[in-house]
Amino acid sequence: MGELYADVIVDISHEKLDKTFQYRVPDKLRQTLETGMCVEVPFGSGNKPIHGYVMELGDVCKFDPARMKCIREIVPGGVGVEGKMIALAGWIRKNYGATMIQALKTVLPAKKSVKKLEHKTIRRRLGREEVISLLGESKRKRQVAKERLLQELVDQETLPYEWVTGKLGVSSQTVKSLEKTGVIQIISTQSFRNPVRMESVEEKRQELSEAQQRIVREVLADFDGGKPATYLLHGITGSGKTEVYMRLIEEITQRGRQAIVLIPEIALTYQTLLRFYRRFGDSVSVLNSTLSQGEKYDQCQRAKNGEINVIIGPRSALFTPFPNIGLIVIDEEHEGSYKSEATPKYHARETALEVARLHGASVLLGSATPSLEAFYRARTGEYKLFQLKERLTGGSLPTVYTVDLRQELKEGNRSIFSRKLQELLDDRLKKGEQSILFLNRRGYSGFMSCRSCGHVMKCPHCDVSLSEHKNGMLLCHYCGYGEPRPKLCPVCGSRYISGFRAGTQQIEEKLKEMFPQVRTLRMDADTTKSKDSYEQILSAFSNREADVLIGTQMIVKGHDFPRVTLVGVLAADLSLSVGDYRAGERTFQLLTQAVGRAGRGNLPGEAVIQTYQPDHYAVVRAADQDYEAFYKEEILYREMLGYPPVSHMMAVQVFSKEEERGAALADRLSASARRTCFGGEEGGRFFDVQIIGPASASIGRINDIFRFVFYVKCPEYGKLVNIKDLLEEEMQRQPSGEDSVQFDFDPMNTL
Repeated sequence: MGELYADVIVDISHEKLDKTFQYRVPDKLRQTLETGMCVEVPFGSGNKPIHGYVMELGDVCKFDPARMKCIREIVPGGVGVEGKMIALAGWIRKNYGATMIQALKTVLPAKKSVKKLEHKTIRRRLGREEVISLLGESKRKRQVAKERLLQELVDQETLPYEWVTGKLGVSSQTVKSLEKTGVIQIISTQSFRNPVRMESVEEKRQELSEAQQRIVREVLADFDGGKPATYLLHGITGSGKTEVYMRLIEEITQRGRQAIVLIPEIALTYQTLLRFYRRFGDSVSVLNSTLSQGEKYDQCQRAKNGEINVIIGPRSALFTPFPNIGLIVIDEEHEGSYKSEATPKYHARETALEVARLHGASVLLGSATPSLEAFYRARTGEYKLFQLKERLTGGSLPTVYTVDLRQELKEGNRSIFSRKLQELLDDRLKKGEQSILFLNRRGYSGFMSCRSCGHVMKCPHCDVSLSEHKNGMLLCHYCGYGEPRPKLCPVCGSRYISGFRAGTQQIEEKLKEMFPQVRTLRMDADTTKSKDSYEQILSAFSNREADVLIGTQMIVKGHDFPRVTLVGVLAADLSLSVGDYRAGERTFQLLTQAVGRAGRGNLPGEAVIQTYQPDHYAVVRAADQDYEAFYKEEILYREMLGYPPVSHMMAVQVFSKEEERGAALADRLSASARRTCFGGEEGGRFFDVQIIGPASASIGRINDIFRFVFYVKCPEYGKLVNIKDLLEEEMQRQPSGEDSVQFDFDPMNTL
């Protein structure tokens, strides 16, 4: 049996994460030592015993074996918060492809030390008569600043330090001189920054329906029985999923555990936080990218110290250092923003399951339109499925009208707005009700479609749309197939074949031309650049300062406006034509979420879906709000082509400063993967693997770095991890240079 070595980190402050030390693992610890464990090691020339954390285990000695020191012992007391974080980083590194340092910097996002908030108070140590005596002396000596301070201390025993050095104009040197002579004492207290600034208005607990109560009872029974599980809550829009979350969090926190609530967009933070704060008060906080470094650091410290029990935020909030997590809620779990686009390219859903395993916690996934991955696992018994099929208000889902834009064009209407949508907008403005106009811009300029017949140019090999490039070619970014851009539609011969060109600003202008008195608000990338812009726009619309809210997908996710009775979906099928196997799923989800924004109060709602493909199953099922019918059709497509969730897929991305060298490396790595899987000197190992490509990436060059990609499909995730490991080893044998490789498991987008 060969030697075993451990990379140990002795300081996990963010600045020192790159520094690790290697130790030999003694035989007595070989069977018990794991990544993340706290160990005692001899450190420095004096072999001072200190504590460190095991980052990685391996059989390669990186230094002189004769000088290698041994780990002394595993520190008793189990794995603490830091140990769990390091173990989680090890899991991320293995399952998503990254260095341990990259993984560790992901799970410890707020470790950078920042200056704590300090509040100082000046307290008088002498009696009033003694201070009056000193005051007279200061006047004689004309010590003006000291005189001002002593004058205040005659009648006040304590003064705020900032007020004395600010408004009173006394220098810190003068204050220190009085402290040295024993006249005053400076008292310092430290406090944490709190990004939550809301009025505490207690929200009345709503009575749960029988269906909601059953969900809460079953989750708690499993938790209390020591069998926490993963649950999928599939509930139509407005069915009360959030109330289930809050009741479960209430119960879990009463048991001394903590809860993490993940939301997909920063835009949702304000409304979500408001509801939770009204229920749980100061025990709730938030973590997201709009916070300062100081605010982030302090929320992590408050979590570790037990000052908060509930954290709300996007995927990075999953790494809040709570000591004893009991519940992780992932709201709108289908959203693509739960997948990281930077290395390591982890998915919050899968990572949450590992966090839950480390803490013995439950995971609750919620959505009106679950991801195919989650619903597939619920169908196969891996997750427990709950369903809420009725709106809590008792209202019905909105009436949906699907408008064929091809017919509108034939009948002479070339406006962005169909005649039905114009008619309903006019009606809402007269009634004083509100409307939302949603522009489905995802992938808007990448594909070509015919406005006369709706035909989309697709790859004959991959069943995804071809992407339009400036060189006049249409390309597939899965397999590399290409063909010239047509001047006429190959199906109907129309010259109306092109990409889509429209934005929220143009829609706002056209709307005001049609209805000059309309009050509008716009919510898109341009209007939400500042820190509080989301909150300001949503608050203004909620306060009825506008008749129509216009925006991209950020306006259709999770928001609740009781006065909105009309939703118009412009160019609904744009996302259908993205060169991506998830296009149908994304379109169904967006349309269902958009339609669900209408009629959430007491007033009935209506929705208009404008499309060039009214017969596409994603559009038809979204109009019917029928998820299960959509799932049955979509999963057949995934089964036939071997796409997730039926099979797993790994994208291998190659980056190089030289185009030829990058293409050669992509060829070499894909050939290596093929030899590993199908044959070679040792014979094939994985015969159920499919390799596609390599091809130029969807954006072939960024910042003068050329990008290539190939895909590996396999039903078993573990086999893809093995192939990833082999390719990583091959890259280590490459001459060090400018080339690099990244791995993306079950990618959310075409790469």
